[in-house]
Amino acid sequence: MRQDIVFLTGAGISSESGIPTFRGKDGLWNDERKVYLASSEALYNDTSEFLAFMNDMRQRVFDAAPNAAHAFIADLEKQHQVTVITQNIDDLHERAGSTNVIHLHGELARVCSSDNRHDARYIREMPMNVPIRLGDDAGDGSQLRSHVTLFGEYVSGMQDAAEIVKDADIFVVIGTSLTVHPAAELIRYAHPDVPKFIINPNEVDIASLGYKYILSTATEGVKTLQEELNHINR
Repeated sequence: MRQDIVFLTGAGISSESGIPTFRGKDGLWNDERKVYLASSEALYNDTSEFLAFMNDMRQRVFDAAPNAAHAFIADLEKQHQVTVITQNIDDLHERAGSTNVIHLHGELARVCSSDNRHDARYIREMPMNVPIRLGDDAGDGSQLRSHVTLFGEYVSGMQDAAEIVKDADIFVVIGTSLTVHPAAELIRYAHPDVPKFIINPNEVDIASLGYKYILSTATEGVKTLQEELNHINR
């Protein structure tokens, strides 16, 4: 049976590809300077250092490769309608073959205007191994920047994402601690009667919402998820 399967993914799915997580014991956001450099304040007040930080992240993503969990999700498109809602700013889902990916926090593979990051006229693809230089013009006279949501900026697209989760036949959460808001609120929009799963090596208390826990890393957890999906489709 062809079903509408929706995934919500976080940093845990990409950490197995060598991309550092942002929160947790070894997360980037434990370093106050890095938190600052990922902010709109740094973009405008310490632009050169901000760009160096973003260019380093872009290079890390460029050097990474999709892992088995990304490939598993992409492969499901052969049999199901699959939507990926991701908190990640890498492009590993797309490189694995997923064709319907919503980036809640933007994408390092794109650049935009510093004056208005939502102005579609100045949003474009840019190879992640090509650094953004101080003084690079976005096209409107402003500094070119990564098309990602910085600290101090709002997350767009949440309403559309919530509607997608509401309509899911199966909803799966992978690799997120559910501490990043407003994205974490999406778990509450899944219909009470549909199968719901969460894959994470550290347990999060959401049993009351009807989620089945797969206590595992992303690449190992999708093997168990495949068994669960096989059972559902019998």
